[in-house]
Amino acid sequence: MTQLHWTIHQQITINMIKIGSMSNSSILQIGTAGTIQSRAELANSGKFTGPAPVPITQGKTTTVPLVNPR
Repeated sequence: MTQLHWTIHQQITINMIKIGSMSNSSILQIGTAGTIQSRAELANSGKFTGPAPVPITQGKTTTVPLVNPR
């Protein structure tokens, strides 16, 4: 049986991207991938003792312009 091996090169240019929400378990994938391996880590590097305060910008949409790296 002959196996086909593909090599695909792609270039993706994103001028602006709008992300509704992200959480600790979110995945943002741009382009294609054969597999996505999950990974989870829990760390309290700031030695916090309580929950984070509610964000001031709650309910607002934040956009971040992306600059072409060339």
